[in-house]
Amino acid sequence: MKPKIYQFLVGVFASFGSLLFGYDLGVIAQVIASPSYTDLFQVSGTDSQTGAVVALFTGGAFFGAMFASPTAEYLGRRWTIAIGSLIFTLGGALQTGAPKISYLMAGRFLAGLGVGFLTMIIPLYQAEIAHPSIRGTVTALQQFMLGIGALVASWVGWGTFNIYTDTRQWRIPLGIQIIPAVVLGSLIFLFPESPRWLIDNNRGEEGLRTLARLHSNGNVNDPWVQAEFDQIQDAITVEHESEAKSYLELFTNMSCFRRILIACALQASIQMTGVSAIQYYSVTIYGQAGIGPSDALKYQAINSIIALIAQALCIAFIDKFGRRWTLIWGNLFNMVTFIIAAALLKSYPPGTGNSAEGWGFIIVTWCYNFSFSATCGPLSWIIPAEIFDTRTRAKGVALATMTSFAFNTMIGQVTGIAMAAVKWKYYLLFIICNFTNALFFWSILPETKKLPLEEMNYLFTHAPWFVPGTDKAAYYADYQGEMERRAMEIGEKGAAVTAHEEHPGV
Repeated sequence: MKPKIYQFLVGVFASFGSLLFGYDLGVIAQVIASPSYTDLFQVSGTDSQTGAVVALFTGGAFFGAMFASPTAEYLGRRWTIAIGSLIFTLGGALQTGAPKISYLMAGRFLAGLGVGFLTMIIPLYQAEIAHPSIRGTVTALQQFMLGIGALVASWVGWGTFNIYTDTRQWRIPLGIQIIPAVVLGSLIFLFPESPRWLIDNNRGEEGLRTLARLHSNGNVNDPWVQAEFDQIQDAITVEHESEAKSYLELFTNMSCFRRILIACALQASIQMTGVSAIQYYSVTIYGQAGIGPSDALKYQAINSIIALIAQALCIAFIDKFGRRWTLIWGNLFNMVTFIIAAALLKSYPPGTGNSAEGWGFIIVTWCYNFSFSATCGPLSWIIPAEIFDTRTRAKGVALATMTSFAFNTMIGQVTGIAMAAVKWKYYLLFIICNFTNALFFWSILPETKKLPLEEMNYLFTHAPWFVPGTDKAAYYADYQGEMERRAMEIGEKGAAVTAHEEHPGV
């Protein structure tokens, strides 16, 4: 098997954790819309308890991402994935069998805790095992499998909503999510540990063998493997001399602070595109366009198919088109779709429009989902996972993921209330935020496609803070000179690395 295919398949299996996240995100809209749910727990779709059911999942994920950082540093990437899978399984079981809403809330929090572990560690693990030329493709699997989970949840939820009238309407969809969690937690140790974590933890020989397993079918004497091993060791030695021993120290070094700012701002910006509002409250949002719950779930299920196609396109092309402009144009297109959707809802309030207006709203929602899924969604996992060095990666990705879930929790808590109170005007928030997202990342985000992880320090130390209008050739020339110096230092092995990596302009 070709090494890059093997890396891709390892990435696919690891991203089962993202499937769990996507499934839980997708299934909750059907759960809270089920008559059997509202009858058993005596709540409504806009009840504060229902808001808590939605928000507790992402609240738990916030803490899961926080706890995942020290776990990943001390126990390794695979153990972190296994622990996250176990916690999610317990939470899923508690949700499925919940006799009272308090049990459901507890299960949602535990499942969120597990998802926090998984969504923090999986893109980090994928980035550390992948060749630079396919790193974007492999880490984009996080969003793709999230889309697979949402797709399965949408169709399962729509089916059980229409087939059953008792609590099986929502217990079956909640129970299904346990299956991939058990598979992931049980089999993850059949796959390699991160070679960077092994080398960083004084297990150099094992790290070398793992690099060979990933990149040269086990040949430890392969020139590229030897050169990559030397480069990782050199980078880790330098990192140890100035490593961040606490989260606070991440903010005292300007290069680290710049990366923390980008990663956390990116994850916050993703939630402010409006994606979580649509995921959690699709039935309510479609209802504002005069579309009933059953049809809303069906259209959301079709939406999941569209998202999957878009995510597949991102996987295929992200390492060609790069990160920076893909993110910028994605946010701008999102903005346009929300402008149209807000105009439709304002002009044709529920009950006043005809089927043409209803279909116009549906198509605009689908266009937004395609745009988000092809651009912003995958990049929210790709960029944080690749911009940090080995000694700060777990802390940096954890902070970014925590930011994502903090904003996600806020959106989940306020969307139901806001949609009931201000209706179409709520969309104005997302119009503004998508525009400011594009402007912000146009200003400060340098391109990172195909750059080796060990060279991110150099990039974020030398690239100007304000990216547009600067002479990219100037600081890239310094970078190329640094690469040539390293190639001379390590001889043929360094030359092999330089030839093998397709260094782009930044």
